[in-house]
Amino acid sequence: MIINKLSEIAVSKRMNIAEISRITGIGYSVIQRLYNDKVKSVEIETINKLCNALECTPSELFKFTPDNFL
Repeated sequence: MIINKLSEIAVSKRMNIAEISRITGIGYSVIQRLYNDKVKSVEIETINKLCNALECTPSELFKFTPDNFL
């Protein structure tokens, strides 16, 4: 499972959805869905813009936890 940590990072940097949208040029509704973890996929360019704006790496933005199938 991949865990989206956008909201956690945004809070720690005291940034809101509108500010992230303005800085990245990504639509407010896209950021809002990401922030609320309501997406199934994210484009590489979106990840790149978010990492630049939030001064983080993709591995900080997303956390991987193996699924337990047993």
